[in-house]
Amino acid sequence: MLSAFVPGRTGLNRIEPDCDAALPQEAVWFDLLEPQPSDEKRIDETLGIEIPSREEMREIEASNRLYEEDGALFMTATVVTKLDTDLPESTQITFILAGARLVTVRYVDPLPFRRFIAYAERHVASGTSGATIFAGLLESIINRIADVLERAGGELDSESAGIFAHSAPGRRTASRDFRGVLERLGQNGELLSKSRESLVSLGRLLAFVQQQPSSFFSQDVRARFRMLSRDALAMSDHVTYLASKVQFLLEATLGMVNIEQNAIIKIFSVAAVVFLPPTLVASIYGMNFHHMPELDWLAGYPFALGIMVLSAVLPYLWFKRKGWL
Repeated sequence: MLSAFVPGRTGLNRIEPDCDAALPQEAVWFDLLEPQPSDEKRIDETLGIEIPSREEMREIEASNRLYEEDGALFMTATVVTKLDTDLPESTQITFILAGARLVTVRYVDPLPFRRFIAYAERHVASGTSGATIFAGLLESIINRIADVLERAGGELDSESAGIFAHSAPGRRTASRDFRGVLERLGQNGELLSKSRESLVSLGRLLAFVQQQPSSFFSQDVRARFRMLSRDALAMSDHVTYLASKVQFLLEATLGMVNIEQNAIIKIFSVAAVVFLPPTLVASIYGMNFHHMPELDWLAGYPFALGIMVLSAVLPYLWFKRKGWL
């Protein structure tokens, strides 16, 4: 789908040109969402640029992602999407600055784009040129990642409090759902990994645009790029911190699982030791030998039962005194 954005009195006006109609010359932004070959051809004819294919957008070499051709800047960034789901995804979005116009090529409709479009339709200053729109889109993308990192940090704090919760003395600790904890930590780890990938890609893109001659961007836009570069760098450091916290909580969770397993094994071990002596006594008096003195003894049966009870109680009291129970 091809959309053209034209500056209006209150902000950007969105136009979806018919297939046979010419593209508006006053448009400052052409947005290609899952473009068809016909859409790419119309942009090529109007601006004289060649739209990169989806396979070219996926290449990881910097020379294939960030370059200048025929006076236009081609910049492809990896952007994390579906941040509110359990399975975030990374996708590539290409920004093309051709003179005062911006062309975006994307195959997803992420929330930052929808938010910026809604904002630009109500604010005139946000859509005066392709460069200002480009800066606004980058700000929206980075702000979205910042919101997600803030949410992930809160969730990790909550998980940490749950893992290391201290039970009151004498109160039996309920069994914790460590499987659920591991799943949530894994999801946060995947989210942080894709966020870091996106921030690194955006950092490379911002470094590239700041190296361009002054004819491409005004001083105001360059100042916004410098601020975004600092934000991306600071957020990358924060992602590193959160990732190390995820790793720590994973190790702590596995340690707690081992502790619970050891406690269960200890219970079985103590039970085996407690019931082993009575079993031994019962085995002895269960032998079918003819000459056993206690067989003819009137108090033999209660005597055997007493020995069995005593042999079970004494190990239990010993474990209790040692603090093993």
